[in-house]
Amino acid sequence: MRVLPLTSAVAQGVLASRRVSSRDAERVASRIVEDVRRRGDRALFRWTERLDGIALDPGNVWVPRAEFARARKQVSKEFLAALDHAARNIRTVARRQKPQEWTIQVEPGVRAGQRIRPLDSVGCYLPGGRFSLVSTLLMTVIPAQEAGVRRMMVASPQPGEALLAAAERLGLDRVARIGGAQAIAALAYGTHSIPRVDKICGPGNRFVTAAKKIVSNDCAIDMLAGPTEALVFATRGNARFMAADLIAQAEHDPDAISIFLTTSARLARAVAAEVDRQLEDLPKTNLARRSLPRNGAALVARDLAAAAAFVNRFAPEHLSIADGRDGLLDRVNSAGSIFLGDWSAQSFGDYASGTNHVLPTGGTARTRGGLCVADFAKCISVQEVSRAGAQRLAPVVEQFARAEGLLAHARSVEVRR
Repeated sequence: MRVLPLTSAVAQGVLASRRVSSRDAERVASRIVEDVRRRGDRALFRWTERLDGIALDPGNVWVPRAEFARARKQVSKEFLAALDHAARNIRTVARRQKPQEWTIQVEPGVRAGQRIRPLDSVGCYLPGGRFSLVSTLLMTVIPAQEAGVRRMMVASPQPGEALLAAAERLGLDRVARIGGAQAIAALAYGTHSIPRVDKICGPGNRFVTAAKKIVSNDCAIDMLAGPTEALVFATRGNARFMAADLIAQAEHDPDAISIFLTTSARLARAVAAEVDRQLEDLPKTNLARRSLPRNGAALVARDLAAAAAFVNRFAPEHLSIADGRDGLLDRVNSAGSIFLGDWSAQSFGDYASGTNHVLPTGGTARTRGGLCVADFAKCISVQEVSRAGAQRLAPVVEQFARAEGLLAHARSVEVRR
């Protein structure tokens, strides 16, 4: 792992690498999305066979219901217990996040309120790769269920036994064997086999993320959640723990970014050496052995202020702060999810602590946090004005309407006076 001083040029290089990757992916994804939009199932099945090696037709695109119960019988009791434990924690957090309905009196005769209504349909995208991510099923489906979404569909190119068992446990029976940019297009625009949805949620590789960006004018998306990013900050602590977190996130994707940030050159060298040592213990096929040497680095900032400025500019998906006494936490404004202290492994957030692992990447953590119940609900404003309230508000509205030249707006309150 490289050890570099955190200069302006180095910071620019880290940020620029994400933009180049995004531009390349958008060119490829736009071709696939437009093809599926125009030709529907024919394009969907063609791209699925070409990219995933899966031959589909209208009769086998959806997993048969009998496979769900069969899958549950194949997985271990220990896995089902872990599944239930994680689901319970995720649901506990999701319930706390749910927006609340309220009504207040703004002034005499004027009441305002908020009603909460769920989205009607959601498409949950689960990354495939070598394994379907069962944990992402929980992270996308449970908040939607807590919001009250009635119709949920899951897209996963390789839905294995563990995923199907988890789907049954959550009461789902609509899992399509599709993935990549073609799955995003099918969910956004609909095909003969795949109904269109109101919103698409879930992470994916750079091509999936690019496809979500492309369809977002026509179908709502949760966020741009692309290749994983991990940033670990420390000035002291256990180098073995820090290296393990960087490697864990790096094994998600060959484009994953893992950064160690510190003000201590000595600790930077120790963590870099520990990363190299731990990588040697992994199988040669592990993606971390590809992504970390290319996209990983240990950066040495001149002081805490420079480190904080880089964190907020980079806006990492995962941010670990090994020791809260360093003062960085109070300076952080932009991060997808924060892990405090030596024992808060980022993998706990990936699976079981209850917080959501569908997180913004590519700098979008500057404007939002992770997936939550609010992403699946609509906050609808309600107002009620009495006759007395109308008399109080009418002069105000008339002044604004005339200033804006909207005479009919003024008349709509004048007729009520």
